[in-house]
Amino acid sequence: MMCADPFALGDVVDAFTAGGIEWLHIDVMDGRYVPNFTLGPDYCRALTKACSIPLDVHLMVEEPERHVDLFTAFSGVRVSFHPETVRQPVRLIERIREAGGSPGIAIDPAMTVDACAHLLPLVDQVMIMTVNPGYAGQKLLPFCLPKLTRTRQLLDEAGASARIEVDGNVSWVNIPAMIQAGADILVAGTSSLFVNGRVEVAAIARMRCLAAGKPELVG
Repeated sequence: MMCADPFALGDVVDAFTAGGIEWLHIDVMDGRYVPNFTLGPDYCRALTKACSIPLDVHLMVEEPERHVDLFTAFSGVRVSFHPETVRQPVRLIERIREAGGSPGIAIDPAMTVDACAHLLPLVDQVMIMTVNPGYAGQKLLPFCLPKLTRTRQLLDEAGASARIEVDGNVSWVNIPAMIQAGADILVAGTSSLFVNGRVEVAAIARMRCLAAGKPELVG
């Protein structure tokens, strides 16, 4: 949703509703973990009043345990954080679940999936970042694609059911490779769905066709 033109937000939400988008992806940035500032709880509250699509909150912040309660208050919310930003990630995962949210972890390009293997059975989604977090419109880091496959391998070995989310340059060109590598959920931004901050329902249909009905779509 950071890609949406704020002056066209109603039109964007209407397009997502008409196109059956399953989640609204909210990038929360604090200017510390990443060099950018973005969306917060007031924005999330406005979205939940405007439509019934649940939120997929991505906390790109230091000390996410200080902020997580602001987001678990939303019904059906998914909250993912970067495990290296918190001293006790297991406790934070438990806290999100106890608050009624769906916990997830986000894996930065600089971090290996194996470093987080012990957390995979504890979460509902694993977000693989295929660009450096912080800004829209970046190019794919090709070495991140095998992380999707490795995540699937580790989940299968652990008998875990977490879904694999991919975030970063989810473009018309890259989507097939991402799905083939193991992605279940696509976080779509300026590389595909958004053009000048707006979204056409036809673009959502195109993405569903390209994805062959396998992953969910996240706007």
